Amino acid sequence: MRLPLIPPAKLTPEQRPLYDDMRRGIEQNFKGFQAIVPTGELIGPWNPWLHFPKYGKPVWELVKALATAPSLPKPVREVAILVTGAHFHSAYEIYAHVLVAEARGLPDEKIATITAGQRPNDLTREEAVAYDVAATLVAGGLLSELTYRQAVGLFGGHGTAELINLIGLYCAVSITLNGFDVPVPDEVRG
Repeated sequence: MRLPLIPPAKLTPEQRPLYDDMRRGIEQNFKGFQAIVPTGELIGPWNPWLHFPKYGKPVWELVKALATAPSLPKPVREVAILVTGAHFHSAYEIYAHVLVAEARGLPDEKIATITAGQRPNDLTREEAVAYDVAATLVAGGLLSELTYRQAVGLFGGHGTAELINLIGLYCAVSITLNGFDVPVPDEVRG
């Protein structure tokens, strides 16, 4: 872990409003995994964003935009997030979203296959399209016209934009986590 956790009592005036907003958002929208330690410090991507609010605040705004009233089905979102986290081998991302995916009804075998970097053969049609969109984009490829049309056919234009931006966000989250060597909660030390 490259950045120490910031105790709430040591937040700067620039960090405090961001911390308060992130903590509220975590408590409302990010359940099922640890993102706040008992003493109040934020872990996961929130700690680096808090250290550098100039970058963290805009990313947090995108997180909120994508977390508030999403149109995509929850399992579809989790498939795309897991594909992205697995591509980057992002430990905290995989830790958090394995738990979220389980809570949203994805079977463990499907989750394990995705986090191993493979495409499960039992994906629903919606999950399969989300997988294909995410796998193509994280590999750095141009999304094919066929895959794009399939996404629009299933999710509509707005839902497809949500999916593409969700994948982009979790690329940034994964890179943040890897760049600052953010560990899973069992390895966090203040």
